[in-house]
Amino acid sequence: MATAAIFSSMRRRRSPSVEAFLAPVDLSEVALVQTLVAISSELVSCFSDKVFFFQRRNSRCLIRKIEVLVVLLEYVKDSESGSMLKLPSTAILCFKELYLLLYRSKILLDYCAQSSKLWLLLQNPSISSHFHDLNQEISTLLDVFPLNDLELSDDVREQVELLQKQARNPKLYVDESDEGLRVKLFSFLDDFGNGRIPNHGDLRLFFVERLWIRNSISFRREIEFLEEQIVNHEGDIEPTACVLNGFVAIVRYCRFLLFGFEEDEVLFLSRGQKKPRKGLIAREIADTFLTVPKDFCCPISLELMRDPVIVSTGQTYDRSSITRWIEEGHCTCPKTGQMLDHTRLVPNRALRNLIVQWCTAHGVPYDPPETRDASAESFAAACPIKAAVEANRATATLLIKQLADGSQGAQTIASREIRLLTKTGKENRAFIAGAGAIPHLRKLLSSSSPIAQENSVTAMLNLSIHDKNKRLIIDEDGCLTSIVEVLKLGLTTEARENAAATLFSLSAVHDFKKRIADQEGAIEALAGLLRVGTSRGKKDAVMALFNLSTHTDNCARMIKARAVAELVGALQNEGVAEEAAGALALIVRQPIGAEAVGKEEMAVSRLITMMRCGTPRGKENAVAALLELCRSGGAAATERVLKTPALAGLLQTLLFTGTKRARRKAASLARVFHRCENTSLHPSGFRNGNSTANISTFGGDVSVPMSLSVL
Repeated sequence: MATAAIFSSMRRRRSPSVEAFLAPVDLSEVALVQTLVAISSELVSCFSDKVFFFQRRNSRCLIRKIEVLVVLLEYVKDSESGSMLKLPSTAILCFKELYLLLYRSKILLDYCAQSSKLWLLLQNPSISSHFHDLNQEISTLLDVFPLNDLELSDDVREQVELLQKQARNPKLYVDESDEGLRVKLFSFLDDFGNGRIPNHGDLRLFFVERLWIRNSISFRREIEFLEEQIVNHEGDIEPTACVLNGFVAIVRYCRFLLFGFEEDEVLFLSRGQKKPRKGLIAREIADTFLTVPKDFCCPISLELMRDPVIVSTGQTYDRSSITRWIEEGHCTCPKTGQMLDHTRLVPNRALRNLIVQWCTAHGVPYDPPETRDASAESFAAACPIKAAVEANRATATLLIKQLADGSQGAQTIASREIRLLTKTGKENRAFIAGAGAIPHLRKLLSSSSPIAQENSVTAMLNLSIHDKNKRLIIDEDGCLTSIVEVLKLGLTTEARENAAATLFSLSAVHDFKKRIADQEGAIEALAGLLRVGTSRGKKDAVMALFNLSTHTDNCARMIKARAVAELVGALQNEGVAEEAAGALALIVRQPIGAEAVGKEEMAVSRLITMMRCGTPRGKENAVAALLELCRSGGAAATERVLKTPALAGLLQTLLFTGTKRARRKAASLARVFHRCENTSLHPSGFRNGNSTANISTFGGDVSVPMSLSVL
């Protein structure tokens, strides 16, 4: 196996950067030897006294070999400087190869010194193989090294010859004690996967006494390192990301079980907190609003089917859902109520292919199921998933207890951990909310601690992504009011922005839109954030306003709160212009909305600019807004739109190049001009004979008036 590929795989995971990893083709003999002396001496200096928790024997063996090579290289260097030693060409080639081997030794030793204990334990067999491969190549190098062609002192020659003998036929060494710990670690995963929580004593013995992970800080570092591997995981080595998630959940549980919150509180309150990564939540919120075709959803779970199968009645279900239904003792079809003639499940491959195509087109992750014949493999995949769920449940129980009864510092830490737990996984969000976290998080929304407030509102945001939790949040007494208060007066920018994102998430439910808009100061605060927030905050604010504008009863409230003016202003912001135009298109459907937009001096010109320079979606929203403005705003608004000189050419362009909806809206706006051509409204660009765009363009050259329906 190519060792360069092996070590490049290790570097991707955590190894320190190595600035020079290619053979030094341009170095002179003297410079080459000097460089080798410097590298090998540095390795010995850095690692000879280093205590390796794992791979102790392999590391010491490699360092001892490098120590002998240092003796050889220093003798050659001293001899060359006195012009006493001439290197044969074979020795030069060997030294160039040694250059690579020394740098690869540095990577491997750094890797063992800097990686977390649990990661090294999980990688124990693989890292042992890397040491073995490196020893083999050093052995080969020593075998071909022209020792007899060099004039060496007796003691140097004796040491190198001894190293040659010892290095021949190296054997793979895997520490049995380390391997026993690795097996024990996997047994914990198996216990959680089977619903058995290991007792306190066994966990303390393993993590504290055997691995010497002796405080909460060390546990956190282990967790962060494993999470980093999950983020960087490329699927080319073991363990899988699924297994790593299981271990992260177990280690998190042990951290709070064994050390509670007190030690962490001191560090937390004195140094503050490390901000968690952003990005994932926004994607998951967006996914919440993506409408999955009804035929792609399982009638039982109502979720996107991953493995659609057909039952005897001809109905299609997701395999996991219908299997669970049958195992619970049911013998009827859930959808039709008919008796099942048999329980055989036939894969619906045609539907699965359609689902895959839809997911690919919309950027939705889809992991097709593997072959179901290998039951052992299926169990192996399910076990770490279940282990993670069970460990997270146990952790959530500890955290919620701290939210209820802990000190202020413990509550802050618990809210942070709940925030992290709810970042991913609907199971986490479901059982944390079901276990009673929402009332306690609501209280922290009013905390005087900026960190506690930020964590609690972000945890609320994460929980709201799960549809069933939206109702729990809205129905919790005072919760919506507290979220709006954070939006208005939050102690940090991130807290205010995450409050806006929470309202965006909650407003996905139509019944909640009016309740949110009726909260005092809610729309005003969203409009203010749209004006002065960060790019992320503006995005959250405009999306929340867009959702609220879809409820007709909210129009007057949004006008009164000057949200219309801020939406018009947002048309100049590339990051939110698309959503702002969409919200305006909804608002102007009502006469009072059209009147309010018409009063905004820059509204029409900015919508025209978006038709020219916006995104495809932005262009269709802009032309839709102008169309609705003409329909609902009366003659004055229509005249104002139709007087725009550039409009004719832009409509013509959209009729040919726009999206389907944009073409439809452009055609409808063209018909408005047809109705106006015999009136006193003869805007520039539409008079007969005008060279810019004659009205016949819309009635003759493009057959749109009768062929396109108007929405």
